[in-house]
Order: sequence, then C-alpha cells, then structure tokens
Amino acid sequence: MTSTPTDTTTTTPTVHPETRMLIDGALVDADSGRTFANVNPATEEVIGEVADASVAEMQRAIASSRRAFDETDWSTNHAFRKQCLQQLLDALQAEREEMREQLILEVGCPRMVTQGPQLDAPLDHALSYPIGLIDEFPWEIELPDAISLQGTLDHRRIWKEPVGVVGAIVPWNFPFEVTINKVAQALATGNTVILKPAPDTPWNATLLGRLVAERTDIPAGVFNVVTSSDHLVGEELTISPQVDMISFTGSTVVGKRIMAKGADTLKRVFLELGGKSANIVLDDADFDTALLSGLAVCFHAGQGCAIPTRMLLPRARYAEGVEKLKTFFDMVPYGDPQRPDVIMGPLISAKQRDRVEGYIQKGIDEGATLALGGGRPADLPKGWYVEPTMFVDVDNSMTIAQEEIFGPVLVVIPFEDDDDAVRIANESRYGLAGMVSSGSLERSLAVTHRIRAGSMSVNGGAPYGADLPFGGYKESGIGRQNGVVGFEQYLETKSVCWPAG
Repeated sequence: MTSTPTDTTTTTPTVHPETRMLIDGALVDADSGRTFANVNPATEEVIGEVADASVAEMQRAIASSRRAFDETDWSTNHAFRKQCLQQLLDALQAEREEMREQLILEVGCPRMVTQGPQLDAPLDHALSYPIGLIDEFPWEIELPDAISLQGTLDHRRIWKEPVGVVGAIVPWNFPFEVTINKVAQALATGNTVILKPAPDTPWNATLLGRLVAERTDIPAGVFNVVTSSDHLVGEELTISPQVDMISFTGSTVVGKRIMAKGADTLKRVFLELGGKSANIVLDDADFDTALLSGLAVCFHAGQGCAIPTRMLLPRARYAEGVEKLKTFFDMVPYGDPQRPDVIMGPLISAKQRDRVEGYIQKGIDEGATLALGGGRPADLPKGWYVEPTMFVDVDNSMTIAQEEIFGPVLVVIPFEDDDDAVRIANESRYGLAGMVSSGSLERSLAVTHRIRAGSMSVNGGAPYGADLPFGGYKESGIGRQNGVVGFEQYLETKSVCWPAG
C-alpha cells in the first residue's frame, strides 16, 4: 500500500516550550540538573529537553498540595476558584496556536486532529463547563426536617466537599485533552492537584504550569506539575498517604497496578483505561456511509482508547463491505503531521511501532488474512510510521480481536444476525465505546441497549463533550470523566443534622 504523495513542502514551526516544572508555586529545574529529551515522532529528532524530577521532588510537590488544601481557603472559596480558573482559561486561549504547534511536534498528531479533540474542542469547552458548574452545582442539598433518634425535630442537609489532594496521571496520546479534563474538574471542585505527564509528551503540561504560575492567582501548591522519565516518580502519587485520589488515564495493566498500590491507603480512583470497541454495521445500513467509520483506526494512527477497531459486518454483505473498505483505506492521507490534509501521522515511539508490528505478525500467525498494509511506508524513511492496516476473516477469539493494539489496525469480523453481533461485541474484557449503524433508528437503539460499553455512537452520532460522561464498563475502567457525574467524582458527601430549635 502506498501513502498519499508526501511532496507537499512543510516547515517546522518555531516554538517556545517551557522546560521547567511547577512545584509549590515556583517554576524550577530538577535539583540534580538532570533533563530528558523530548523527541518528535515524525522525524525521530530531539526537539528539546525537560526537567527530570526525582522521587524527592515529587514528595515536595505532594507536601505543597497537602498544605494548600489544608491551610488555604481554596477548597471553600467558590468565587475565588471561579476567578482563578477563568484567568487560566483566558491564558490558555491566548496560547492556543503555540500549544497547537507544540502538540504537533511532541505528539506527532496531525494538524487536522488538533482542530478537534487534540486541542480545540477541549480548549473551548473542558474548562468553561466546570467553571459554570461552580455557580450552578448544588453544593448544599436541603432535605425535609425529620424526627431524630432522640425524638427531636432535626434540620437535615447534604454537603458536597472536595476529596482533597488529587494525583493526575495522563497518557501521551491525547495529553492536553486528558489533562485539561482532569485538572479543570478537580480544581473547580476545590481539590489541589499534582499533574504527572507522560515522559513522551511533557511540553503541554509544563506550558500549563507556566500559565498557572505567571497568569493566574492560583495559590502556591494548589497545582503542581512534575515531569520525569522515571515511572517510579509518578508511582509515588499512588502510595503517598497524603494523596487522597488518583485520576488516571492509560492502559488497563497500569490501572490495575495503581489500584493495587493505592489499596494500602484506600485511595479513591478514577480509571479511564483500554478499549477494543466494536463497530457494528447492520445489514440494512447505508454501506457507503457506515463503512467510512472504519477509517477511524487511521485517525491519529489509531492511538485512541475509544477508537472502534473491531468492525462487525453481516455475513450476507461481508465481501461487499470488505471491497468498499479497501477502496476507502486506499484514500487515507497520511504522513507528515504538519500537512493540513493528513489525518494519520506516526506512532509515538519506536517501542510503540514495534508493539504494533508485533500484533500484525500475530494476526498473520493466527490465520487472519492481511487484506492491506501491515508494513512501514517506503516513502517515509524517517519517523515511526506503520501503514494503515486491515485484517479480514478474523475470528473474535484471535489476539488481534481481543487485545488493544493502539495502532492503525482494523479487524473485520463477520456475524450472522443481530444477536450474533451483540454476542461478538460483548465477548471482550473491555467495554469503553462502540458504534451501531442501521437504516432503522429503532433497530440501532435496540442493539445499542444490549452492548456493554460506556459510550455508543448510533448512526454516526458523536458521544463527546464536556457535559457528557465518558468512561467504560468492565476492564475499561472505573468512574466517568466529564459531565455532572465526572464533577461529582472529585467530591465527598457529608450528611449534617442539627435540632430545628
């Protein structure tokens, strides 16, 4: 398979990254002076250095967040929180184009993707929504007076209060999107936060730290950013008794480790984990429209947990569907993420490319048919690219149908009828997202009701937004991001009673 021609001339923009961490209100280098490299996955070139923290620096950040929560009025002063978060939103909006260029360079995400969920969508909504909830949310709920155990009439209230110190651990695939959704809701609810970005993509986090330090009135310690190449530094958040909650997005394997490590201190956890989402195309669907959704695996090189990587086609129309998919895949523009027409850039690292290639080989070894792709593009010698890839004649028990590949690989599975499609979709340890397409909305919704997944696209709908909860069933996680449900996730509930007098 060949890529769309890549002779369009592009230039690497000049950016001004922040290399320091934010700890206890100050922008600082690592005490040791150590740094680690930030590498552009499209060119394999080092584009900058970032402070490389130790466990001691993470402990200092945790202590400052504990102190800020316990000793300032951040947790109770709603008006001040709203003012500070509006300052942060204004500062982020002013840095939109700088952030865009940095994300393209460090994430390898196509410019087109930054115009959606990688940057513009979360920047426009993820912070403004919880800012609005600060005034709208029922922080105190009044219940009817009732006779107490002592026989007196009591006033009864339910108070909503912040959890405390939140450790936010984010992945490299959509780093700003995940970060701002975590940080916005945690801060808006009155918590203090220590952010640990992925070492592959640190700049968006350090930029956020600089804006908090220089352009807001957020008190020292309320928000910390600790960058490190050592994953054990981030693990300090999961074992410290001073941290009350971990908000983590990443792999199921790491999510399980966080739960285990946090058990000794009974930490609250929000875990948004892996997925192997099914895309069910029923036999009465408009194939020309519905099958285009198969190209979602090429979006940002398939590096998204909710991407529907299993396409289920009715056996009666299977051959037709496969031929249409081949035609669509041949049209995918991929390559240099600086190009405005590209939807698919490189994988994040050589390690990730090796992982994806390993799954491709496993699919071949287990008997699936490699219909197209599967290799490295000959015209892209630099960068960690893998061709858009499609397997057909896949059995749902195969490894490539059960495990999260996190690459541009679509597996196409035949089914007999609606019941069979539901069975196949649900035969997965994951339950993050999915899609159903039919010529009948009633039929689509009937199938959707039976799918065990947290977010479902029906006939092309897009379940995404700051006010829409996102998260998964089964091993896809615990809790929800966004919406009122996500906001409440960062709150404790206190019941209060006193005599009516």
